[in-house]
Amino acid sequence: MRGFPGMIGSIDCMHWAWKNCPSAWQCAYGDRKGAKSIILEAVASFDTWIWHAFLRVMRAQNDLNFFAKSPVFNNVLQGKAPKVTYCINGRMYDGPYFLVDGIYPRWSTFVKTVPYPRSAKEKHFASCQDGCRKDVEHCFGILQARWAIVKGVARLFNVESLRSIMMMCIILHNMIVEDEYDYDVVDEYEPDTMNNSRTRIYCAHDAIEEPVQHEPLESDGRYNELISQRYTALQKPYMHNARQIDLI
Repeated sequence: MRGFPGMIGSIDCMHWAWKNCPSAWQCAYGDRKGAKSIILEAVASFDTWIWHAFLRVMRAQNDLNFFAKSPVFNNVLQGKAPKVTYCINGRMYDGPYFLVDGIYPRWSTFVKTVPYPRSAKEKHFASCQDGCRKDVEHCFGILQARWAIVKGVARLFNVESLRSIMMMCIILHNMIVEDEYDYDVVDEYEPDTMNNSRTRIYCAHDAIEEPVQHEPLESDGRYNELISQRYTALQKPYMHNARQIDLI
């Protein structure tokens, strides 16, 4: 739907300022400027539906430190993620990816923008990537506009209470999106001369015609080896560069 085949959403982090952070945790929840905040990591799709939310990690002063402890790829590492194949520029790829900003690493599961685009195609790709990546930022803005307790600073002392408040707001947000979004409306696109193929990545009310296939269970030794292989496969910068070039 966004013109990126195989893309399942955008991932980013939101900082929730914590006014009453306990003194013992001042360093753990503070950034390099001394501001105290709790970080929320979320994955959102084109309709601002939140598919993944992770909150409360100590000693995570920025998005990159927070991502290092995030469970967003647990299903992929355990072999429980659905198998996805798609074609870009005549080349077949397997494994979905997220649209991210510049702080994230150049992994095979991410697609970043071109920092200094020169050609017309690179500028067009950078414009599309920046626009679609803001789906998750748009989602954060809706959360803060809809729930005043999230827009303001956190005033409680208990981290679990703050986590429950944030998750409750996310659940209510998803309920509103599912109730109000019109998935049957005909989507109209501007003519795109560089990429004529469009891929619909999500529809909440579509029936699944074929069962989702997962990898078979393995023994403990083989299972740990597969996890190591999958984790190494996630960190392939050349796959990131090849997919980015094909998208351009």
